[in-house]
Amino acid sequence: MGGDRRFEGRKAVVTGGASGIGLGVCARLAAEGAKVVIWDAGAEALEAAQRTSGPFPAAIRVDIADPTAVERALQETVSAIGGVDILVASAGITGPNTTTWEYPVAAWQRVIDVNLNGLFYCNRAVVPEMLKGGYGRIVNIASIAGKEGNPNASAYSASKAAVIGLTKSLGKELAKKNITVNCVTPAAVHTAIFDQMTQEHIDFMLSKIPMGRFGKVDEVVALICWLASAECSFTTGGVFDVSGGRATY
Repeated sequence: MGGDRRFEGRKAVVTGGASGIGLGVCARLAAEGAKVVIWDAGAEALEAAQRTSGPFPAAIRVDIADPTAVERALQETVSAIGGVDILVASAGITGPNTTTWEYPVAAWQRVIDVNLNGLFYCNRAVVPEMLKGGYGRIVNIASIAGKEGNPNASAYSASKAAVIGLTKSLGKELAKKNITVNCVTPAAVHTAIFDQMTQEHIDFMLSKIPMGRFGKVDEVVALICWLASAECSFTTGGVFDVSGGRATY
């Protein structure tokens, strides 16, 4: 990993970058030469990321569900590293595990606000910076749940399906601008996000994976970083599975 400098001189933003898959992406991008700015809602997680995996040029506390906060984070990022070439939109929440008809309205709204609206705000914010530079790579993190619809996870499934649709739309809009937009649809990866789920739901997700195991952070990071690289030059609006054989289309 350390010998490849394919991101030398690139400027990257990773949302949800203080833990889990996002932190793995930050570490690999930085190791391969990128200037990486973390956007995350957790102050303690940001401090830990800087201490254990950094130092990164900046680690900005931002609730991506607030469009004003996203614009402010963008300006701080541009001041810190001079622009944005790469966005990996990894921030997300699961919401409660319950049936659709019992789903709390406030919880539904929060999942949509973070997973869909927040991702939209981040995509929307960085594109003008990428257009200025004539180059960009956007990688949105969706989920296999966005393709299949997990029971007792309707808000999460719906939000991730919408991320797939947004990715395809934006990819087409930017197809002639040297900016690619793709998404990744992982099956379950054992990270801190499991703390938001019931054990019953975790067991259900494992039962759906033909390989019989959860994904590893490094396995997902490897795919994300290829999509974020200059090598990914003729692929846009794509949906890439990393699901241990679960995906059927």
